This record gives sequence, structure tokens and C-alpha cells, in this order.
Amino acid sequence: MKKNNLKIVKLDKNKSLFNYEKKVLIKELVLDLKLGYFDFEKEKTQKVKFNLEVNYQDKQPSNDKDIKSIVNYAKIVRLIKKLVKNKHYNFLETLAEDVFDELFKDKRIDKISLQIEKLEIMKDCSSVGIQISKKRSHVEP
Repeated sequence: MKKNNLKIVKLDKNKSLFNYEKKVLIKELVLDLKLGYFDFEKEKTQKVKFNLEVNYQDKQPSNDKDIKSIVNYAKIVRLIKKLVKNKHYNFLETLAEDVFDELFKDKRIDKISLQIEKLEIMKDCSSVGIQISKKRSHVEP
């Protein structure tokens, strides 16, 4: 008969044996905003679509009574709306960098994948845009 090699591990509530890899998804956030380099883009708003994946790590499970225990998708949407309301961006890339800068203030966030598309700028395309991923290096300067 084969001997059972399983070892019983006692969990200490003060220490965690687990690391959680979590992801917040925001799909097809469409906003009307002034965005673009050319004069005609500065005159009127255009529809711009955002898709984000925000990866973060945690050593604890989410606490159902504490919103600070999660990365809140509503807060991310509000942040993007605030950024585009207060500033005209010539390029999607500079808008993306401001989104990254704001989101990475949360030290739990490890990686962000961001896609931004202009939906009405070119007649022959349903959209044109960029996709950028940025990852925290975990190396302190």
C-alpha cells in the first residue's frame, strides 16, 4: 500500500500563504471629448473609447465591508473623466501617460493595459487608436 505523503499545514490568521492576482476590467467607456493635434479636432468634441485592464496584487482576500480593500472600477472611470475634462490632449499617447501616472499612485497596481480609440475621425475605419501596456518595475530608484 502507498503511504499518503500529504502534510497538514496550520493556517495562522496573521500570516498569508496566498497571493492574489486580481484584474479590474473596464470595457468600452465612450466619452465625448476634445482630443487631437489638428485645428478641426480642437473645435468640436469626438467620441473616444477606452478599454482598460488593471492588474493588481494583494495578500488578503477582498473585505466585503471595506471598499478600500479593492481597486474600485468606478473610481478609475471618474479619474479618466476628470483628466479629459480638465485638459486638452493633442495625442492619445500623452493622455495614456496621464492615466498611467494617476493609476500607479495606488501601490497595489502592478500592470495596466490601456486601449484608446477615436471612433469618428476616419471615414474608412470604425476606429483608430493606440494600445499601451505599462508595468511597474518594482525597482526603487
